[in-house]
Amino acid sequence: MKKVLLFTALAAALTAGFAQANEKLVVAATPIPHAEILELIKPTLAKEGVDLQIKVFTDYVQPNVQVAEKRLDANYFQTLPYLENFNKGKGTNLTTVVGVHVEPFGAYSKKIKNISELKDGATVAIPNEGSNSGRALLLLQKAGVITLKDPKNALATPKDIASNPKNLKFKELESALLPRVLDQVDLDLINTNYALEAGLNPAKDALLIEGADSPYVNYLVARPDNKDSDAIQKLSKALTSPEVKAFIEKKYSGAVLPAF
Repeated sequence: MKKVLLFTALAAALTAGFAQANEKLVVAATPIPHAEILELIKPTLAKEGVDLQIKVFTDYVQPNVQVAEKRLDANYFQTLPYLENFNKGKGTNLTTVVGVHVEPFGAYSKKIKNISELKDGATVAIPNEGSNSGRALLLLQKAGVITLKDPKNALATPKDIASNPKNLKFKELESALLPRVLDQVDLDLINTNYALEAGLNPAKDALLIEGADSPYVNYLVARPDNKDSDAIQKLSKALTSPEVKAFIEKKYSGAVLPAF
């Protein structure tokens, strides 16, 4: 009996030791598809000694703020233009680790079936964040709806519009709020992660959508002091694995595209 108890105690101690050996890595993500992809690779990372903890956010500001303040280790939700604009505006120096996927940005409507039906004076909702605002306006420019003073300005706002032949009225909102006004506006330009959360299928429902050649890759982002750490590098490798690629292609059916 004593031997059994001793064996049980040793086994428990070893298990506890292995559990303690796992390095905790706290990563911020928006719900879809980022948190879903991170959930997929949790078991893989656990086997490699990394305890991945996912903190879900519904905004684009706090994930960067909390990584910069070292309250979180990394985040996975943003494009490079957004990150560069954030760093410039907030005085931070967050850095990309690896590109994972592309979410083709789209324009949606409950009032028209084709962009050619957009009426004079129509109300168009776009994101109010610099790079996302520019992304929306570049998509409208590509469709011939407007022209910008600088046709390549990735940080354009409605003030940078040179030609607006339909006299469109722009409603600038936080990205997370855009799906909520879909019934209230004539055209709504929505980030794919929020479109998916709202039950929209970008591949089928979008009147306009970026192509697979979109430069807006979503990155794993960390700080200069931890981007090369063992845990971050293991996460980076897992996020660009064949398992993740297959998951993205099967689950999102073209609404999200692997970038590796």
